[in-house]
Amino acid sequence: MASSLVSPPMVKTKALFCPNCGGPVELRGFGHALTVVCPQCLSVLDASTPLLQKLQQIEEAQRRQPVIPLGTRGKLGGVTWEVIGFETREVQAEEAYEWDEYLLFNPYAGFRYLTEFDGHWNFVSPIDELPVRLAIGKRPAVSFHGRTFRHFSGAEAATVFVLGEFPWRVKVGEKVVCDDFIDPPMMLSSETTDDEVTWSVGQYTPGIEIWKAFGLPGHPPPAHGVFENQPSPFAGKVGGIWGMFTWMTLLLVGLAIFFATFSQRNVVLKDSYHFVSGQPGEASFVTKDFELDGRTSTVELAVNTNLINDWAYFNFGLINEDTGSAFDFGREVSYYAGTDADGSWTEGGQSSTNLIPSVPPGRYYLWVEPEMETTGGHSVYYQLVLRHDVPSYSWFWLAALLLVIPPIAHTMRATGFETRRWKESDYS
Repeated sequence: MASSLVSPPMVKTKALFCPNCGGPVELRGFGHALTVVCPQCLSVLDASTPLLQKLQQIEEAQRRQPVIPLGTRGKLGGVTWEVIGFETREVQAEEAYEWDEYLLFNPYAGFRYLTEFDGHWNFVSPIDELPVRLAIGKRPAVSFHGRTFRHFSGAEAATVFVLGEFPWRVKVGEKVVCDDFIDPPMMLSSETTDDEVTWSVGQYTPGIEIWKAFGLPGHPPPAHGVFENQPSPFAGKVGGIWGMFTWMTLLLVGLAIFFATFSQRNVVLKDSYHFVSGQPGEASFVTKDFELDGRTSTVELAVNTNLINDWAYFNFGLINEDTGSAFDFGREVSYYAGTDADGSWTEGGQSSTNLIPSVPPGRYYLWVEPEMETTGGHSVYYQLVLRHDVPSYSWFWLAALLLVIPPIAHTMRATGFETRRWKESDYS
């Protein structure tokens, strides 16, 4: 039994000559080309006839140099493509914006495009299916294959340079109305002329992938700014970071409840005193001894007064009777109240607390020295309440503050990225 292997047809370049300058003109599009541009004299030629009739003359001053040379082959999406055409388009807004389009051809897969603006690339495929028109608020949108694309911008674009061959009647000065709809990293684009509306879908492709696919030397031009369908590096991460923050905060709350539950809050000293300023004699005194037993823990001192429109300052020393080591601190208590044109008001409070961390067990006493205005016979009744093993929540708030920094930072960066993206849109 004999068998034969059938090889697929090879794409052959067809060489013709420009009727304007006599230079060689290559056709790579398997007979699909309707227009071809002479690379020597930039004459736009009718490729549908064997004589290559001249349709338009492009000025040499309009020449652009493609960074991917015509005839270059590369593989994208598992398909080998050949660059057969190059086009530069321009939009006139507050200033002129240009972008480049490369026409790719494969005899089995047809035509695709590569677009480049400011170092940002898209791999673009024409589509026959029409997207479904939607509206999100006042902003137009379309639905396509289960994705919602929001309108980004619309403008009239003009062709300012062409090179190579094209399967349509291309010419410099041709204008279309372009509308872009985005759902990064995808973009839907429509081009409207007097005769028809065509749609295409583009996928953002980093320049380094283009260079690798086509085997280009060196490195791609750096991308500047944020492109309309450039995927955000923070997409899908912010929610996860906030979720982790929520779980860690719940853990912190659980730890706080645990320590609050098992803290003793033992009252080791509770006495009332009276102080009158300006009296002769020493104002300071020491309290009776008290025991702080168990583990090293916190001590909380509360000062409760009867102050009204007055202030008092208290110097304290928590002194270990055996070692003489002391924890020195002070607290001011002030309370003022009255009425004015806006009604009643108050300032300060009649009580104050102070928390001393990590006090070792032992026998202690409290040294107290109150102070007030020395004139006018100021006096204060006050009560001192000393509690041992009181839970401290400063660690909780510090830990919560440290935990919230990453999600806030990521949210701000993600928001800033989207702000830079939409700043270039019609909705900035």
